[in-house]
Parts: sequence; C-alpha cells; structure tokens
Amino acid sequence: MEQSKHLSGMLPEELEALALRLGEKPYRGRQLFEQIHARLAGSLDDVTVLPGAFRKRLADEGFSAHGLSISQVLESTDTTIKMGLSTVDGLVVESVLIPMETGAFTQCMSSQAGCALACEFCMTGTLGWTRNLTAAEIVDQHLLALARFPDRPVKNLVFMGMGEPLLNVDEVVKAIRLLQHEKARSLSPRRITVSTAGIVPGIRRLGQEVDCQLAVSLNAPTQELRAELMPVSRRYPLDELMAALKEFPLLPRRRITFEYVLLPGVNDSPAHARDLVRLLSHIRCKVNLIPFNPFPGSRFGRPSDESVDRFLELLSAKQMMATIRRSRGADILAACGQLAGKKG
Repeated sequence: MEQSKHLSGMLPEELEALALRLGEKPYRGRQLFEQIHARLAGSLDDVTVLPGAFRKRLADEGFSAHGLSISQVLESTDTTIKMGLSTVDGLVVESVLIPMETGAFTQCMSSQAGCALACEFCMTGTLGWTRNLTAAEIVDQHLLALARFPDRPVKNLVFMGMGEPLLNVDEVVKAIRLLQHEKARSLSPRRITVSTAGIVPGIRRLGQEVDCQLAVSLNAPTQELRAELMPVSRRYPLDELMAALKEFPLLPRRRITFEYVLLPGVNDSPAHARDLVRLLSHIRCKVNLIPFNPFPGSRFGRPSDESVDRFLELLSAKQMMATIRRSRGADILAACGQLAGKKG
C-alpha cells in the first residue's frame, strides 16, 4: 500500500505537484486539499469543483480521497463514541470521541495498528504490532469523524489511542502539520497532544519538528517498578527519559502532562506519591491520575475511589498540580487502555 495514493495524507505542495504531473494547473491541487480537509469531501466524486477529466485521471492512477472507512460505531451510555475504522489492507483501528463538560468532544487518535510495547495495564499491548499508520490514516480518523458526526464538535485531539506515536514519528509529525494547516482544520498547537510511553529520540524530534502538547505515560516513580510495568523503560531508562523531558521546549504557561495509571497495591501507596513528587519536582508539569480500566485477561483490578482521592490529596499537599481523569466509555471498551481493534 502506498501512502501517496491517499490524498488526505498529502500536503498542498505535494498535491500541486501531482496536479502539474497530470496536466493541470497547480491551483487544482490546492483546491483538492481544501475540499478534502476543510469541506470534508468523502470521495473524489464529491470534489465537483475539479474538472471531471482530472478526477478520472486521479482515479485511474489509483488515487482515493481517504485511506480509511468507518466500519463500526458504538455509543456508550455516557455518549462516548468508539469508531472502528478499516484500512484498505483489512486492518481495523479505533478512535474515540470523548464528551467534555463544555459540550464539545476530545478525539482519541491511533497511530499504529496494534502496539509493540506490551505495557502490563494496556489491552492494546496484548495485540502485538502489525504496522504503522500513514499520515492519511491518522488524519482520516478526524476527518471521517467530523463528517459522520457533525453534531459532535471535536475541539481537542489526543494521540493516546492504539500504538506508540513516537515509534511512528515521521507520519505523526506529517499528520499534525496537515491538521494544523491554515487551509485545513487549522488546529491550534494547544489543541493537539501527543502521548508517549517514553521514546527518548522521538521526544527530541517532536520538540524540534512540530509545535504541540506533550504527555508522557509514566505510571511509576522508580526505574525498577516502571521497567516491570512498561518494558520500554528497559531501553529508555527513567533517568534518560527525565533528562530528555527537561530539554523539551515549553512555551510560557505550557506544561508536560504525566499520565499515571493507578494500579491498586502496585503503584498507589503514599511512598509512591512521595517518590513521584520528588521525581517531577524540577519539571513544569501536571499529573493526570487514571484509575485502571480492567479488561479481559488483566491481572489488575480497579482502584477504589477512596484510594484514588487519597493519592490525589498526597500530591496536592506537596503543591503538585494533579487531576483525576474519570474515564469514559468503559461499557464499550473505549476507555483508556481498552482499545483493541482487530482484523476485519
């Protein structure tokens, strides 16, 4: 499968060059870009501003507007929506629309089919890794959601779905550039968050190549415990990760978010809270506490609300900015750590 055959993954200059190669003026490429990204054209047939002959040449060469199609939609009792999206080679990836108190939605985006990191607390990690998603397949999750659910305004994108974004950094960076383009969705850098399990080279590249928010899936305050829960920490130890984060470029008033999945009896004691405060004391940050969401086959249980509140209080008492993420969509396996798209 060639990424270049999916037009939603091409920047305006790439589409201009394509139009020129096919005998059209470059501005036809810009029109194509705006129709797909701003007008949400679902197929080449919908791009009626282009000459029919040009659209036919594109189709004859195997080009299509998108690289994904919606194959399944599940809606939770709390109005969370989980989409199953099929690739042209028969894989299914998942993306979730999460309601916010404002009435708008945050969309959880996937960057890979499956995941190779095998974190103990994540259902996606049980699948193994199949392949990286292309920029088109990443962008399409958002474009198709906007077209399918016009009454669900998506204001924020979080790369916290299936896969490790920074093991697919080329395509993720390109997708962010497409989503931020002024002739496309024109999303503010403050509205896009990339979450990583701690891929140090990818963190450095992200900070150099694109402007967005950074979140780190931490889940343990010590190297020993983190390596037990997250095998990636053996390759990129905690001290190397923290050094890279201290160098990450942060604009004024921005913070790095640390995600901390609370696992009862594993990482939620007062000692763990104290160690966490000590570890993060020199980084401008906030902590997002996530009560573990059980899934079939998991060895962990869900922590009690009392234990979660106690951990939050311990952090707050040390002036650590912290919040609790009350997960949505657990009844349709759409909550954090529960995504597990399968081959269709």
